[in-house]
Amino acid sequence: MSVIPDSDLPQEAGAPQVPAADQTLRILSFLGRQRGPVAARTIAEQLGIPRSSVYHLLSAMAAHGFVVHLTDARRWGLGTAAFELAGGYTRQQPLARLGRPLVAALADATGQSAHLAVMSGRDVVYIVEERAPRRPALVSDVGVRLPAHLTATGRAMLAALPRAQVRALYPDAAAFADRTGRGPRRPAELRELLRVVRAEGYASEDGEVTLGFRSVGVAVRDHAGWPAAAIAVTWPDDEARAEAIRPLVADAAAELARRIR
Repeated sequence: MSVIPDSDLPQEAGAPQVPAADQTLRILSFLGRQRGPVAARTIAEQLGIPRSSVYHLLSAMAAHGFVVHLTDARRWGLGTAAFELAGGYTRQQPLARLGRPLVAALADATGQSAHLAVMSGRDVVYIVEERAPRRPALVSDVGVRLPAHLTATGRAMLAALPRAQVRALYPDAAAFADRTGRGPRRPAELRELLRVVRAEGYASEDGEVTLGFRSVGVAVRDHAGWPAAAIAVTWPDDEARAEAIRPLVADAAAELARRIR
């Protein structure tokens, strides 16, 4: 099959070129590779785009939620719409395909239900769910969305994000959903919770999603250190199993991180 050069493709009379689209995608790709929000001047210098154009494009992207402006820091980072795109991609195949056998093995090893989730804005979306035999039904089924700050998977991923990104996602008390009356309700409470998650290397929740159930979750980091997903196990809170389950969840998350790299 021959390939037609771009120069030979038919062009509409007067059809405009789209350098703005190219520059927009380059800016998004650049922000996606950074460890945290960056200044507009840095974007302009690194990409060779006029600063006035960078500000114009950033403002347009911010209006659609693809970037956020951290006013105090005078920096720009990826917004929730960008996370939606990332979550949409991961739900369509690679992570679910690679993670399903690991999550199934984790459910077998623990005798409890295990799941794999990705971030989508301020929510997590479950993309793999393995129910252990004779275990109670859970709300975390494939395709279900839950508030990230209440779930073990969400907390594990939020703790792996740059702190400025978390501030952009949870700027005030209005950003915090509630299910059972438990869990953080203000940015300061979330910051403290995530500090503990970073220190311990895993996230947990106790009745924040469903009363009577506990979970332990660990983030799955990609090659750049960003949280591509998280794996968790959930069990009835009258069963003292946390100490035995944590290392198994950590091992599964580490193996999935190795596979996606």
